[in-house]
Amino acid sequence: MTTLGTASAGPGEKDTGRLRVGETRDGSPAELPVAVVNGAESGKTLYVQAASDGDELNGVGVVQRVTPQLDPAEIAGEILIVGIVNYHAFQVAEHRNPIDDTKMNRAYPGDESGTSSERVAAATFEAATRADLVLDLHQGSTSRMLNETRVRCGTRHRMHEECLELAKAFGCGYVLDQKGPDGQLARAAPDEGVPTIDPELGGSVGWDEESIRIGVEGAFNVLRHYGFLDGDAALEPQTRAGGFDQFGSPVGGLVRFERELGERVTRGDTLFTVTDAFGQEKAEVTADGRGVFWRSRRLPQVATGEYVCSVATDVDEY
Repeated sequence: MTTLGTASAGPGEKDTGRLRVGETRDGSPAELPVAVVNGAESGKTLYVQAASDGDELNGVGVVQRVTPQLDPAEIAGEILIVGIVNYHAFQVAEHRNPIDDTKMNRAYPGDESGTSSERVAAATFEAATRADLVLDLHQGSTSRMLNETRVRCGTRHRMHEECLELAKAFGCGYVLDQKGPDGQLARAAPDEGVPTIDPELGGSVGWDEESIRIGVEGAFNVLRHYGFLDGDAALEPQTRAGGFDQFGSPVGGLVRFERELGERVTRGDTLFTVTDAFGQEKAEVTADGRGVFWRSRRLPQVATGEYVCSVATDVDEY
């Protein structure tokens, strides 16, 4: 029998339920939506979660579309899913948990007797560390960015190669291979021996169909590559980056980008120009070296020193 919260499924069964993580301010239960899929055949265990940041909805879209397609009769192994992690932030469409003003993906491995976010992190971390593989679905919030997969354990970590393999299997095409901040699930779970990746499914406000589609494909790529489903996932070459050069605006005005996301740049290439309200150019900003135009602000207006874009550095193919 496979259980997660109130969801329980025997071999060849699927169930949904709720995982209690505390109470709301009126004393009613705070419960996360969960699902379990117990395959007809034995195999690995995959854990998937979405919306640990409450306004990052593309991962919820992936879960919403993948879960109905999971037929236990066709699956070898078990799949544990938490559809919405940051319960309180999701209710009010905010990034951080409004109960304790915490970014959930800085709270792992959590504390079952701690703050609201620490308790949610502890409950979901317990589920994640029961698994052999973890997908922690995110998106780039309000920035424009490539669909990418992040490996956050660091290149010297004992699980680094396993995390890279998982990122390649997911298959976004772009990988950020850079040690992440303390408290990220993709940092904490590898310490427990569980390969974990953090797919950043594009940058959008709300719900982006193309990024959701890429996330659905990525989830099924992982299911095939690791033997949960029959079939092969073609492991295509990925563009990997080890860091970023970030660029702010030297003046205030309106930004006009001269590069497209994913475009290769070299030193001296113009990244963006800034004009005044009447189209008069005020500044031109160029790349410091070789890289990939990876991320940019969505709205054009900027103040002096305000963030504009990022160019990925230490780029290779693997």
